[in-house]
Amino acid sequence: MTDSQPKVRLNYLAIVVAAIACFLLEAGWYSIFMQPWLNGIGRTSEWLMSTGVNPALQFVVALVAEALIAASISCLIQNTGPQTWQRGIMVAGMLWFSFVLPVLCIEYVFEVRPWSLLGINAGFWLLGMLLMGAIVGAWKKK
Repeated sequence: MTDSQPKVRLNYLAIVVAAIACFLLEAGWYSIFMQPWLNGIGRTSEWLMSTGVNPALQFVVALVAEALIAASISCLIQNTGPQTWQRGIMVAGMLWFSFVLPVLCIEYVFEVRPWSLLGINAGFWLLGMLLMGAIVGAWKKK
C-alpha cells in the first residue's frame, strides 16, 4: 500500500448496528406490505407458514447479508472520499441505483413479476441501503 491509497478501517460495531437497523426496517416494511407482497409473489400467508423453512435460518441469512452490504458501503465510502453520513447516503444510493435496481428489473421482466412487487422490494432496499450508508458513514472508527 502506498501513502496515496486510503486506509480502510472497518468499524465492526457500526456495521453490526447498521445491519440490525436494516433488519428492523425490513421487518416493519414487510409487515406493512405483507399482503401486497404475498399477492405479488402469488402466495398466501397459509402457504408461507406451511413451507417448513426455519425462520431462524432466514433471519441469520438476512442479517449476514445486510452486514456484508454495510461493510461494502463502508469500504466504498472510505476509498472514495471523506467518511460522513451524507457521503454514506450518496454512496449507498449510487450502489442501489447502479446495481440493485438494474438486477431486480432484469429479474422481474424475465420472471414476469408485477411492477408493484418491484416497488415493494426495491423500495425496501433503497431505504435500507440509505440507512446503512448513513450509519456507517457517520460512525467513524476511533
